[in-house]
Amino acid sequence: MKKGKYLFEKEPLRKHKNLTNDEIYEVKEFLEKRKLESNKPLPQRLVVNIKCKSPHQKELINSIKDNEITICYGPPGTGKTYLSCAQALKLMKGKNHIDKIYLVKSVTTLRNEEIGFLKGTMDDKMAPFMFSFINNFEKLIGKGLTRALKENGYIEYLPIAYMRGINIDNAVIIIDEAQNISIQNLKTIMTRLGENSRMVFLGDMKQKDIKNKKDSALEFLFEQFSNINKIGVVSFTLDDVVRNPLIKDIEEVFDRVEEKSKKESQPKDQPSQERSKTPLKYRWLRLKSSVQKLFR
Repeated sequence: MKKGKYLFEKEPLRKHKNLTNDEIYEVKEFLEKRKLESNKPLPQRLVVNIKCKSPHQKELINSIKDNEITICYGPPGTGKTYLSCAQALKLMKGKNHIDKIYLVKSVTTLRNEEIGFLKGTMDDKMAPFMFSFINNFEKLIGKGLTRALKENGYIEYLPIAYMRGINIDNAVIIIDEAQNISIQNLKTIMTRLGENSRMVFLGDMKQKDIKNKKDSALEFLFEQFSNINKIGVVSFTLDDVVRNPLIKDIEEVFDRVEEKSKKESQPKDQPSQERSKTPLKYRWLRLKSSVQKLFR
């Protein structure tokens, strides 16, 4: 192996200019420890172990494996993104002819938390939005291997704005925060699915940052595509939270506050509300009848 040229012998990879010495050492140690041949493609050298902690997590893994499209929704901390990234790596490592993992996420920011114009390349602009993806890959296979996969094109960011007109074959496409994608953009995303590809939609219906809440793609996906063959639907609950037990309590508090707020915002004068539902035609006839009685 020529020091400083390529990380992997007999493999035409790009130079790893951005890898630190520690990350280079991490990748070299990974290869030497398992005594793997350096002429194997990088994804086949990965070791990905998935340990499911709930029946719904196992259901998600099986759905990604068996279905062309998987729709998964539920509260934060249930392992939706982590498991999707893990299964995508396993599919790329296995004999499924999966060549690439595409990461898709809406660039919608939290309310009143816009960070303004971002300089740099497209990857630089997308990096803040894709941090959750990369963080999960780093937990699974380490920083060095994650960066190696990214720099050699095995993992790629795919902005929704540039998806129209392309066909995605032999890939896993993971779409996170689907609740912040519009229904119109959803159509664009779904119709990119090519041969031997998997598409995974992830999200939480309670965390909508999209301006028009009714235009959220996640609920539309669940309502319209649940009963279609080769499309799997997995629903997580608060009982599936594995990140931190406190998250379950936090979610329950916010649910109570939201429910209370909805009740307080409802109109107290129910009779007037019922009258407003009466068709205009009948309201006019009633008014006409009342006026005629007055002049009798």
